[in-house]
Amino acid sequence: MKCIHCNHPYTYLLANAQRKCSRCKRKFSPARLERRERLHRLFLSGMTARDAALQSGMHFVTVQKYYERFREDLTVVCERDYTRHSHLVTDYDEYLYLPKSLDPNRNITKVKHFLTLAYEGKVYNLMMPSIARLGLNPDDRDEQKLLEKYLRYHTISKLSTQRSTIRHFWEYFENFIVKYKGVSDERFVYYLKEAEWRFNRNGNGTEQSI
Repeated sequence: MKCIHCNHPYTYLLANAQRKCSRCKRKFSPARLERRERLHRLFLSGMTARDAALQSGMHFVTVQKYYERFREDLTVVCERDYTRHSHLVTDYDEYLYLPKSLDPNRNITKVKHFLTLAYEGKVYNLMMPSIARLGLNPDDRDEQKLLEKYLRYHTISKLSTQRSTIRHFWEYFENFIVKYKGVSDERFVYYLKEAEWRFNRNGNGTEQSI
């Protein structure tokens, strides 16, 4: 078995079932590699961490940690893809996202704000400062009315836009994110990037590698 660190062709088996490279002397676990590859396939297929835990028999927390790393890897892939194609951007627009289950009048500060750029039928997304980070006071009624008006206007303007690639991504993202509950503000960008990656590959993530 080849070394996963230096690609040397010769490794030897240790008493604890790990393997050690005869050149770089580093160790690795074939069982852990197999577990990662199995979860990686389930992730690419679109299966949630909870369903993957049930199918694999692994603890949900363990699977969730693997999934978080997969999403972080996808973020790097998206950045690399965009860097190669940034000169092809033809359009961009911003989006305000709030789960449909939340009342905008009471959850203005929970709105997620991102910018979507389009190129050759694909998209790239940038997170914008949250409303909370803008320093607005959610208890100030005048400021809240301004935000509510802005949110209503933006929703209507997005539905009437002719920028089909961007509009299609927003619709795709709304459907994609609904199956995930309780996504934290810190992790939201990674779910956005996962949706971006899957959208850019027309939903055919099972045949792609990260």
